[in-house]
Amino acid sequence: MRDYADACVRYLRATGLVDVSNVGKTLSIASSRMADVEYILTNVEREPACFEDDTSYINYLGNATLPRLLTDNKELLFKNIKSQFPNAIISDNFSLEQLKEMLLDLVEERKNNAIKTEVTSIKEYKRYNDIQQMFGLITDGEVYDAPLMMEWNTWRAMTMLDGGNIIANLSFDDFGQPLSTAGGNLPDIICDYGDFMVCVEVTLSSGQRQYDMEGESVTRHIGKLNKSANRPCFGLFVAPTINEAVVGHFYILQHINLVMYGGKLNIIPLPLNIFMKLLEASFNAQEKPRPEQILSLFKTSEQIIAQCDNEQEWYNSLLNNISIWPNETNFNQKMI
Repeated sequence: MRDYADACVRYLRATGLVDVSNVGKTLSIASSRMADVEYILTNVEREPACFEDDTSYINYLGNATLPRLLTDNKELLFKNIKSQFPNAIISDNFSLEQLKEMLLDLVEERKNNAIKTEVTSIKEYKRYNDIQQMFGLITDGEVYDAPLMMEWNTWRAMTMLDGGNIIANLSFDDFGQPLSTAGGNLPDIICDYGDFMVCVEVTLSSGQRQYDMEGESVTRHIGKLNKSANRPCFGLFVAPTINEAVVGHFYILQHINLVMYGGKLNIIPLPLNIFMKLLEASFNAQEKPRPEQILSLFKTSEQIIAQCDNEQEWYNSLLNNISIWPNETNFNQKMI
């Protein structure tokens, strides 16, 4: 039933008519779409349509002219654009299609500006407390659409670490708020640091299910990036807990030269609590981390794995080293 409820909220959000608080406690009509909602309530028939055969149903469902919305009325659309974007240069001579295109462009510009403003605040560490608190709410099950919130908040966290172009493949709504998770063929987050790249994958799954659900897809996403990017590529896998099968899988990938993925894959699995400690260390550091310090995490993993006999030895030693990041690490002293 929770999955059905999540799907219902996602459909509501996809309309662009409904806002939801980040913790999912309230639903409200989006203020910028109030005119659209009033038009629907006034003009759209509320009685359910009945059909005697599949053809009639399909013809109705595929009819792009139904239901008629505010954006199908030139006069109302003109007024709506002037109301939302008073500085927009608009003419009475614009056709309906021109007005629709203009509205799309203006909304897209507003969304991009909202995201840019948020990124600036994040990089200045103004969102640090909010990001850490959001991770706590996610693990406590206190947010709606937890996978989406996990993906979005991890993007914010990686952006806060700074030093690169951090790209979220999730979808944002008209005001730069998270709308839906990344598609199945895309990595969750791509971090471009110029000389190297990091692919970040997140999940809330645990136990053997974590390996079954994420093992192949994480490998494929990072492997495809590693082969196509023409520069070193690394992977970061973040989950509330890390299953031992996932640890073993990523340990093996650092030993096997896979032509289909451009060589060995360096993927670090991180429990969420350790990831949050990385953020805390970054926040408290006198000098904020630079790309080369991000790179040092993966180089340390390579050094440790070269001297380990098994996956648990590698993983435990790696976590010990990460616990003192972003200071200089000495893996020989930290080996278990």
